Amino acid sequence: MSGGETPHPPPFAPVAPAPPLAPAPPLASGPGGPEALRPLLATVLDALAAGRTARDGPLPAGGPDTVTARVTTALGDALPDTGDPDALRTLVHTLAAGAADPADPLCAAHLHCPPLAVAVAADLAASALNPSLDSWDQAPAASALEAAVARALARTAGLADALVTTGGTESNQLALLLAREAHGSGLRLVHGANAHHSLPRAAWLLGLPEPAVVPAPGGTLDPAALDHTLRTLPGPLLVAATAGTTDAGLIDPLPEIAARCAAHGARLHIDAAYGGGLLFSDRHRHRLTGLEAAHTVTLDLHKLGWQPAAAGLLAVARPGELRTLHQRADYLNAADDTEAGLPDLLDRSPRTTRRPDILKIAVTLRTLGRTGLGALVDQVCARARELAARTAEDPRFELYGRPVISTVLFRPAGATDDAVAAVRRALLHQGRAVLGRARLDGRLWLKATVLNPHTRPDDLAHLLDLVARAAPVELAERSTPG
Repeated sequence: MSGGETPHPPPFAPVAPAPPLAPAPPLASGPGGPEALRPLLATVLDALAAGRTARDGPLPAGGPDTVTARVTTALGDALPDTGDPDALRTLVHTLAAGAADPADPLCAAHLHCPPLAVAVAADLAASALNPSLDSWDQAPAASALEAAVARALARTAGLADALVTTGGTESNQLALLLAREAHGSGLRLVHGANAHHSLPRAAWLLGLPEPAVVPAPGGTLDPAALDHTLRTLPGPLLVAATAGTTDAGLIDPLPEIAARCAAHGARLHIDAAYGGGLLFSDRHRHRLTGLEAAHTVTLDLHKLGWQPAAAGLLAVARPGELRTLHQRADYLNAADDTEAGLPDLLDRSPRTTRRPDILKIAVTLRTLGRTGLGALVDQVCARARELAARTAEDPRFELYGRPVISTVLFRPAGATDDAVAAVRRALLHQGRAVLGRARLDGRLWLKATVLNPHTRPDDLAHLLDLVARAAPVELAERSTPG
């Protein structure tokens, strides 16, 4: 070959014809999607019903080892060489049989709500269509829906806009991130001793100084102690208040906290992951007075909003601060596309791939309306007050205090902390009731969080009877010598 000639690539070698492929499994969307899903939905619903019957209670009996053994047997080889056409039925049945069912009135340990059927149905559509809210061309309608609904929810809280998150932990972390970017890396978090653990963790993750912890006597942040802290610490400072603690559902004195933040020039974040649902209720929304004074507010509709997880939001008073989240990725938000009018979504979350969790929220809001959701809030709050009244009148128990939202703390009368913990574990092991635990005033309490609007008065009586029957056994075991 002479020096001026261009070498030619060798021709492709002939390719042997590929063996015939088995038919590809059907897709959830596209022309055949709905018909492909229809029989599978029947399978899932049947398996859910059968699994619930097999469980026969709020929790599977037998404890962790028993549940793990059942799952191991049902799963077999997690990645077999050949597939099992009955896997959907088998594993959904196994999951349902081994679930903690938040729709059972005796499953009341956590802020783990039973989701509304209409929200779950909407979530199916979101999964089938599978939009990803990292660029407009992947989620045209979902991006418009998210912007409108998130803004409406923010305005309900007295703020301007909101980001959709995976829940309270992400919202709290985002609140600290926005504050750090607005005020610098020397920003110091000030929070009550009652604050959610995600707040000091977020400060650690973001490289902020060690947070200052303000006393919370009686479970709520002390405004006088906060005032002293704000007067003595150098700024910039971010105060985090709580509207609905995870242990007792208590609400910090928000107006007083907001006034002290304003007086000392401190930024205010309010974690209303639990209590934010009170905004829907005409009867209870006054408990959140002061929320509108915050710079950022955490909301979480998979708690007091009856949504499937995840359904969190971070409401913001200053939408311009969201620009700090912005990133440029030419394949997602090229400058010329943005200039041509395609929405840029990369300042709506620190995540890239995001499912359209806003759809189930939007469907719920439109289906029930504010008054419909408010009625659910009123119902669970009333049931919690009824449970507290029953407990206060029953000599078998000691009540911590009147519930503020829908959490009731109580304990068997005369029980030690060890006995209280053992009663809870005994009920869990038997699969008969799911109660939480909380430590307040230096003592351990059983925690019942009423989030099921279908809970009836006789369910409450049955729950107390189960605890009372378990308590004597535990107390006797601890009082027997040797």
